[in-house]
Amino acid sequence: MEKSEAERLLKRAQDAFDAEEWQVCAETYEQVLAHYPDERPSAAWWYDAALAYKFLRNWPKAYELGREAAARAERGENDPAFWNLGIAATVLREWEVARDAWEGFGIPMPEGEGPVDVDGAFGMTCVRLDTDGEQEVVWAQRLCPTRAQIVNVPFTEGRRFGEIVVHDGEPKGERVYQGRSVSVFDELVLFEPSALPTLEVTVNAAEVADVHALVELFADRDFGAEPTSSFTMHCKCCSEGSIEYEEGGSVHAGAQTVALAAPEDDARQLLEQWAAAVTIGRSWSGLQLIG
Repeated sequence: MEKSEAERLLKRAQDAFDAEEWQVCAETYEQVLAHYPDERPSAAWWYDAALAYKFLRNWPKAYELGREAAARAERGENDPAFWNLGIAATVLREWEVARDAWEGFGIPMPEGEGPVDVDGAFGMTCVRLDTDGEQEVVWAQRLCPTRAQIVNVPFTEGRRFGEIVVHDGEPKGERVYQGRSVSVFDELVLFEPSALPTLEVTVNAAEVADVHALVELFADRDFGAEPTSSFTMHCKCCSEGSIEYEEGGSVHAGAQTVALAAPEDDARQLLEQWAAAVTIGRSWSGLQLIG
């Protein structure tokens, strides 16, 4: 390939990237890289091509080109080529490569093989679930730089408490709770489904503290309980901005619907235990499976 033709194709690839025409972008970069894999700027071409395939959710290609990009990046300097490779390797369960990618980025990894689990070292985050275009931001416990387990009961149909998702590395918004800022990351793929069904129940609580007691009772059993009054709709612009949450949120006393994540028999038992814990002021009815 003549240099003039390569320059023409690079311009086309860069224009396609700017226009978010990811397939054209990736394939055009590959045409150039087949002839010029190790030019001085080729590391950026490998990276942009791998990134385009990530946006396409073409994980084998994102992994293949991501390894080339990382091979040309400096280790330990927070180079995003390693982060994108870590994502693709995680999705494909290529754990040895994923661990090396995180180390290459500059994140020390625990010894071992298989999935990375850092025992809460990455803390909590928020993930924007995307289910056939329907989006919902939920809280999640990060298991590694890109995997997180959902700790809310999602209100989106088909989604479940306890799912493990792979999320992107670029924050798209933040949530502020008790003075602490937490990033919001977009979901990339559902990594592991949850076996816990989603139920719905109507509860009557005399005090807000009674609602919190129900949530804590389920949490103590590693189940989920989410009052629907805690759900707030935001436009896309606000969702990707900074939103501050107050202690207790919009949870209120009185009759209300609560989404539960638990086996039905366990949920029934815990609801009975919750109602019986005080003499008056707590009751429930209409427990039903919804997903």
